[in-house]
Amino acid sequence: MKVYPTSKIRNIALVGHGGTGKTSLAEAMIYNTGATKRLGKVDDGNTVADFLPEEIKKKITISTALVPCEYKDYKINVLDTPGYADFYFEVIGAMRVVETMVVLLSANAGVEVQTEVVWEDFPDIPKLAFVNKMDRENADFYKVLEDMKRLPGGGHIVPVQLPIGAEDKFRGVVDLIKMKALIFEKGTGKISEEEIPADMLDDAETYREALIEAAAEADDELLTKYLEGETLTDDEIMRGIKAAAVKGSAVFVFCGSAVNNMGVTPLMDFIVECAADPSHNPLVAGKDLEKEPLAAQVFKTIADPYIGRLSMLRIFTGKMKSDSVVYNANKEKEEKIAQLLVMSGKEQHPVPEAYPGDIVAVAKLSLTSTGDTLTVKASPVVLDPIEFPEPTLSMAIAPKSKGDEDKLSSAVQKLLEEDPAIRIAKNAETKQTILTCMGDTHVEIVLEKLARKFGVDVESREMKIPYRETIRKPVEAEGKHKKQSGGHGQYGHVKIKFEPYPDGDFLFEESIFGGAVPKQYFPAVEKGLLEAMEEGVLAGYPVVNIKANLFDGSYHSVDSSEMAFKLAARLAFRKGMEAANPVLLEPIMNVEIIVPENFMGDIIGDLNSKRGRVLGMEPYGKGKQLIKAQVPLAEMARYTIDLKSLTQGRGKFKMEFSHYEEVPAHIQDKIVEKARQEREQAEK
Repeated sequence: MKVYPTSKIRNIALVGHGGTGKTSLAEAMIYNTGATKRLGKVDDGNTVADFLPEEIKKKITISTALVPCEYKDYKINVLDTPGYADFYFEVIGAMRVVETMVVLLSANAGVEVQTEVVWEDFPDIPKLAFVNKMDRENADFYKVLEDMKRLPGGGHIVPVQLPIGAEDKFRGVVDLIKMKALIFEKGTGKISEEEIPADMLDDAETYREALIEAAAEADDELLTKYLEGETLTDDEIMRGIKAAAVKGSAVFVFCGSAVNNMGVTPLMDFIVECAADPSHNPLVAGKDLEKEPLAAQVFKTIADPYIGRLSMLRIFTGKMKSDSVVYNANKEKEEKIAQLLVMSGKEQHPVPEAYPGDIVAVAKLSLTSTGDTLTVKASPVVLDPIEFPEPTLSMAIAPKSKGDEDKLSSAVQKLLEEDPAIRIAKNAETKQTILTCMGDTHVEIVLEKLARKFGVDVESREMKIPYRETIRKPVEAEGKHKKQSGGHGQYGHVKIKFEPYPDGDFLFEESIFGGAVPKQYFPAVEKGLLEAMEEGVLAGYPVVNIKANLFDGSYHSVDSSEMAFKLAARLAFRKGMEAANPVLLEPIMNVEIIVPENFMGDIIGDLNSKRGRVLGMEPYGKGKQLIKAQVPLAEMARYTIDLKSLTQGRGKFKMEFSHYEEVPAHIQDKIVEKARQEREQAEK
């Protein structure tokens, strides 16, 4: 693959809901360039972009793939992104490095949830739209147009084509720029020109006028001429269309059938002729890209057990060359660039250099991770980090083979390199390894990758809630440890008052009078209490919010020791805990939920069923509400899935720990009983 200058590069991301045909469109685009000899199919598992075993098995895109197309002496860097909410972080990474998004919509389904999400989240990135699956049952191009006009900021929706026929009669489009009918040959991408069908002429004129108006509005000179009633020339119309496409003032709409390669070539023509080149990116606007120092950002990392780490990056300014040294401005360390690579799916093609605006890959960078900026040490530049969403679905994982703990730890570190939306933590209290992902499908894929890539079979388990235990009333308790077994015996005797202590986890005091317990044994008593507090009497959870006052006791001049007093304190603690009306405490989370207003009733009702308390609501953008609530952690384990179901995928939430609160009695009884059964099972 040859090296392309900035003006000949187009960076686009294919986005939209799952199943709209993004991968099929990418496949048709590279087929039309002659890069492949057959038109791959998602159902057959032979596409260039979906090459991971998990993608082939599930027939969905999981990971953003780069598929460059060399077309008419241009290079179109096509990023095929996932359409499922669990992998939305991949879309966010791709959005950092493109100037145009091509939004795919199904002609028979219209605007779906993930299309809404990406449209709303990236209002400033210019958009083109491709209404796909025009050959499917119930295809309705004009209904999709109306749906698009209801999207946030989607008012200026401008078709550049009208479909000729629909469903099994779909055969081509009316090109509103050329005012010709383009008839597609199924599968080959070949096009023949005809006159516009007579029954479509009136519609074609009406929509062409809207197209000319959108073109005029993007250029002040053209707008003046248009408003004065003068006719714009074809060249002027194209000039205005290009200006509108670059600025994003209009969304130009195409249609076709990607899987049958119908309507793909006109879209490619429009991309090279009208879409923005990399010099229009807001990060570099107005700069001489080649004269500026190098600034490249890693937007995706691939961890391969055989070739190591592969970093995919976009060059914003400056050139990058193979066999060179760059400076990682985030880590403040130099990195060696051995070989620049152009990725095409999983295939790698070496190139000697790359110009500003291009997207390339580098293998085996030792320090660099996703979001880092590669620059020059003399003039370091740090680009803003890529803000990925926080994962919200947590579960415990463990290797199926007991000897694989270290292997799992190593594999997880590799996965963390390539997946910015997972978190792994070891919970010291529950002794569980907690995996947090974006959703249940994401969890499933992570576990499959651990097995396939790193040979670690992992099973998921229910996440244990880190409950606490405390007391509700003051009590006095006595503990005496006395043992005689030849030689020196053991003697420790304490009387301790225990009472609730809401101001902290633990406070130890002493009010010994007359040396009943010598001072040298006070630390041993405190240590014994702290050790005993690690496991409460109800269900074995740590004890908190207790004040202990050592007020009396006795000792033996020969047989007393620190160990004896420590054991006496533990006995006193256990007796006191049992008598002080012990209760369980549970973690309460602060939860913020953003949902469309029409789902408010369902969300509030669900929070109430989860023992949640709604603290307040406030408007959040257009047509949405922010709900603030406090909910027990035990009720939030699968809230990611619940919220997706309740809001059809339109809701978002985040949560953080707030405080501990007493567990209701009927729930406490169940937790205590479950703990008893687990202890009995462990003892067998």
